[in-house]
Amino acid sequence: MRFLPLVWKNLWRRKVRTAFTFLSILVAFALFGFLVAIRVAFNMGVDVAGNDRLVLIHKVSFIQLLPESYWQRIRAVAGVVDTTHATWFGGIYQDQSNFFAQMAVDGESWLRLYPEYALPDDQKKAWLADRTGAMIGRSLADRFGWKVGDRVPIQGTIWRQRNTNTWEFTIDGIYDGTKKGTDNGQLFFHYKFLDEARPFARGQVGWYVIRIDDPANAADIARRIDAQFANSAAETKTSPEKAFAQAFANQVGDIGAIVTSIVAAVFFTILIVVANTISQSVRERTSELAVLKTLGYSNWLILTLVLMESCALTFVAGALGLVLSWAVLENVQFSSAFLPAFYVPRDALVAGGLFVVLLGLLAGTMPAVQAMRLRIVDALRRV
Repeated sequence: MRFLPLVWKNLWRRKVRTAFTFLSILVAFALFGFLVAIRVAFNMGVDVAGNDRLVLIHKVSFIQLLPESYWQRIRAVAGVVDTTHATWFGGIYQDQSNFFAQMAVDGESWLRLYPEYALPDDQKKAWLADRTGAMIGRSLADRFGWKVGDRVPIQGTIWRQRNTNTWEFTIDGIYDGTKKGTDNGQLFFHYKFLDEARPFARGQVGWYVIRIDDPANAADIARRIDAQFANSAAETKTSPEKAFAQAFANQVGDIGAIVTSIVAAVFFTILIVVANTISQSVRERTSELAVLKTLGYSNWLILTLVLMESCALTFVAGALGLVLSWAVLENVQFSSAFLPAFYVPRDALVAGGLFVVLLGLLAGTMPAVQAMRLRIVDALRRV
């Protein structure tokens, strides 16, 4: 610790050079935080998907409907604990730009399968008792200024009623997510209301969500469920919810690979910049290093001092960059209907911290080794 003032003073001998290097590192790690948030946003639902939940869809396509009668047959399969279903509504509120997810669900079983949707008991009771009631997420309520009791008209694009394509819902409840990354920008309403009012596809649902007793048996349970409906008019495809969510996210591209490539390029560039800064600093102090060795400083101590310079610069700048990105993403609303989960996970911050340490060590290793190997006679001869 007694060498820290010396290390810090040496770093700031060339204030402009050090300042630009400092800012480069800070911006790079702030960018790292935002890129991770983008990956989380595009992988919406993957990280919060339940390990004990399966998703069953039509074998041909996700948009193909399934008979509601499958419900009891699925429930009877060994290993299945509970099940529910949902149907995509796809309506428009006022303007097409006001996109958000709307789904017709079985209220009681949906809340059982998704306990991460936290709804106050009085609002839950009101929603379950209201045929035209809707449950919405907190971010959706904040987006449009909706509150409990409001009537919301939505124009049906897929489903219309017999005499009109306008569906009106009463906001009976506003849910909050109990898990970080839970999508709070959705609207859920009762499937019975949809099924009774639509003029076609009666008794058909979009997909099923299934809770199983043991995630280790997911593949076997999924196989047995699909075997029940083999060669039927509506064959099925069942997969773990996490795999289903990941496949859905990958439709826009492998965001994880893209982010990793960008981070690697930025990390390599900053590594070169920091290594160049430390190398120049060491070359400018060649005679001073020789004097320190003359005074009894060992080669290993010289190596440690140079590594401390590199690490001090990267640690402070990198930590500030990570904290800056975290603070901005926590306090500024970047979420939208398309990217409802926009935050930096805790494990990503830990990984960023490890990158900061690695950057400091790698950038300072070569200059530190050169300083350690410096011969006193050769250094003083250059003076």
